[in-house]
Amino acid sequence: MDTKAFVKYLSSLLLFGLNGIVASHIPLDSYEIVFLRTLIGSSLLIVLFLLGKNKFHIKTHKKDTIFIVLSGMAMGTSWMFLYEAYQQIGVSLSSLLYYCGPVIVMILSPIIFREKLTLPKLLGFATVLVGIFLVNGNAVEKSNPWGLFCGAMSAVMYFFMVTLNKQSKNISGMENSVIQLVVSFLTVAVFVGIRQGFIINVPATAWGWILMLGILNTGLGCYLYFSPLAKLPVQTVAVCGYLEPLSAVVFASVLLGEKMTSIQIIGAVCIIGGAMIGELLKTKNA
Repeated sequence: MDTKAFVKYLSSLLLFGLNGIVASHIPLDSYEIVFLRTLIGSSLLIVLFLLGKNKFHIKTHKKDTIFIVLSGMAMGTSWMFLYEAYQQIGVSLSSLLYYCGPVIVMILSPIIFREKLTLPKLLGFATVLVGIFLVNGNAVEKSNPWGLFCGAMSAVMYFFMVTLNKQSKNISGMENSVIQLVVSFLTVAVFVGIRQGFIINVPATAWGWILMLGILNTGLGCYLYFSPLAKLPVQTVAVCGYLEPLSAVVFASVLLGEKMTSIQIIGAVCIIGGAMIGELLKTKNA
C-alpha cells in the first residue's frame, strides 16, 4: 500500500472530524453552511490548481470525468443531508448514521470492485462497528424521524460518492479534487437557489468559522481525501474512515469540554483497534 497516500487520507479524516464542532459555531441554516463551505473550498482548490500550472484532462478522459461529476453531485447531496442531521439529532448520532456508508461500501466491494473480503478486514470491520455503537449508541434516544432520515440518506450518498470516484482511474490528485468539489458546490447552489435564493445574512462573528470550514476543513481536506483514493484498497478506505467520527468525539471532549463516559472510551479503543487490525495482520501475513 502507498504509505504517502495513506497518511494523506488519515490527515483528511482528522480535518473532517472537526466539521461538526466548527459548524456548531455558525448560526445559519444547514444548507447555507454547506453552500458557503463548498463555495470557499472549491474556490481555493481552483486557485491552487491554476497556480500550480496544472491542466484539465476532461476531454481526454471523458468517462472518468463523468464518474467524478456524479461523485461530486453525490457528495454535495450527502453533505446537505448530514448537516441537516447535525441540527436535528446532534453530531454523535449523525456521524453514526453517516458512517453506515462505509458499511455499504464494505459489503458491496467484492461485487463492485472485485476486491477480496479477507478475514482480517472482516474482523477489523466488526470491531469498528462495535466501537461506533459504544461511542454513539446512547444518542439514539434523542432522535426524530426527519433527522434519522437525513442521517441515513447521507450514508447512502456517501456510498455513491466513494464508489463513483473509485471508477476514475486516469484523473486523480488535485484535478480530481477540483472537479469533485466544484460539482458539489454547483449541486448545492442549485438546491439553495431554488429553495431560498442566494441572499444569505451572515453574522460578522461567524465569518472566522466559515472561512475555517471552507478553507481548511473543505478545500485542504478534500484534496487530502480524494487525491489518494485511487491508490488505496476500497476496504481500507471503508474501515479506516471510522477514524473521522472517533476524532469528532475526541475533539469535542478536548475543545468543547464534553466528557467521555467509560463506555465511550472503550468504544474509541475498539474503533482505533479495528481500523488497524486489517492492515497490521495483512502486513504480518505478507
